[in-house]
Amino acid sequence: MYKYFILLTALSLGCNSTQRSINENNALPAGPPDVMSFASTITEEELKEHLFTYASDDFQGRETGSEGQKKAVNYLKEAYASMDIPAAKGDAGYFQNVPLELRKLPVGELSIGGQSYSNGNGYITFRSGEGTYNEIVYLGYGIDTKQYSDYKDSELDGKIILVRSGEPQNEDGTYLLTGTNEPSKWSNMSEAIGKRLEAAQAHGVKAVLYADSGNYSRYMRYFNYMKTNNSGQMSLKTQEDGPQLILLEDRLADSLYPELMESTENKVIATEIKMDIRSKNEEVLSENVAAIIRGNTFPDEYLIISSHLDHIGVNSKGEINNGADDDGSGTVAMLEIAEAFKLAEKEGVGPKRSVVFLHVTGEEKGLLGSQYYTDFEPIFPLEKTVANLNIDMIGRIDPKREGDRNYIYLIGSDKLSTELHELSESVNKRYTNIELDYTYNDENDPNRFYYRSDHYNFAKNNIPIIFYFNGTHADYHRPGDTPDKINYDLLTNRSRLIFHTAWEVANRDKPVVVDKASK
Repeated sequence: MYKYFILLTALSLGCNSTQRSINENNALPAGPPDVMSFASTITEEELKEHLFTYASDDFQGRETGSEGQKKAVNYLKEAYASMDIPAAKGDAGYFQNVPLELRKLPVGELSIGGQSYSNGNGYITFRSGEGTYNEIVYLGYGIDTKQYSDYKDSELDGKIILVRSGEPQNEDGTYLLTGTNEPSKWSNMSEAIGKRLEAAQAHGVKAVLYADSGNYSRYMRYFNYMKTNNSGQMSLKTQEDGPQLILLEDRLADSLYPELMESTENKVIATEIKMDIRSKNEEVLSENVAAIIRGNTFPDEYLIISSHLDHIGVNSKGEINNGADDDGSGTVAMLEIAEAFKLAEKEGVGPKRSVVFLHVTGEEKGLLGSQYYTDFEPIFPLEKTVANLNIDMIGRIDPKREGDRNYIYLIGSDKLSTELHELSESVNKRYTNIELDYTYNDENDPNRFYYRSDHYNFAKNNIPIIFYFNGTHADYHRPGDTPDKINYDLLTNRSRLIFHTAWEVANRDKPVVVDKASK
């Protein structure tokens, strides 16, 4: 799970070994013989064998770009090769190189109207920037859609803009973009910045000064963490080409343009602004791993099953964070699911649609591997990608569910496709009978898990998703997340649920319908 904005639980778990097994004898309910027989090949023994290797000390916590991460990607490559599952990139191999870089906190000054400010004092930025400008263009909300645009009739190539949070409302209080009482994604804290930066980049903007008190507080915590720990921010190297984001504290935003929160009219602010902000960048070499089983009826339609292969490495005390649950559990589940699909193919009943097994890097650094796949180098066309099933932590028990353990949290299944949600429910009732808990699917969930794992980069492209998650626990992002604490009966049953769901999505006569496209 993406580590910087999660609340760590202080609750401890009881011993897993005393808990009742869900499938003590790997017993399966009655059902279509072929599908059930393939699902039965997903076993506790094989999951355990994989995970005790993948989350061992030899992999040193799989820190992105580290030697341990290289062992991880090679383990996955060899596993797929041994199962005779081809590389998604064909002759180019199983690896998709993801260009990353590690940036230290920038130092220097931002001068506005002759007044100088240091990074973290009035503003926050995580990127370097240099130059002198004679004006700032206030652009209201900084929204750019077919329905409403703050960019109309504005020539902004190479300029600096000032924008504010929020979005326009009608006289009756409804939101203009949605026509309802619910705001659009332009007001969503987790998406507001990205959408504004995308709009600014499309218009050639050099830098975005963004007034958003909620996100300023959020990123100030991250800023202080980096400053205290002398750590860097890892990012996609390709992001360097886009506009620089500068988050403004309220007092600086108000002094720059006192009418900021009242006016939505574009205005040129004549003031000198100088940027002399520098940071040191280090190249990081990392990879996604992708394999594919080709569909026999609709080979050019793709279901993507994903999990992240990385973790957080070794802590300052020299202790290894093995990441058995996060996300070793999702990783080994994918290997077993892939094997089940491959056995089906060998029996002549392979999937109608192509099934892609995508292990992504950089999730712990900000969903970077999945972002690179969706935003920069999709191996397969996004418009032909019918769904994404993302697996991130499915081997443990949320302390809130102790004693009621046969569950899985599902997030996002109904966000874009009613059909996918109904299919998921039906499959579970037919095959696995797990309690599907939608606690974290609530739009108002303060944890915002929907935005914090790799499925989000598919969802933002209107690709239906399901995120499978067991919740956090006392060992989350700590050395205690070891393979001996995994509930392998739960991991087996949850993996079978995902296999059956993937089987249904891949073998439908028609792709699941997107009936709730994001705005």
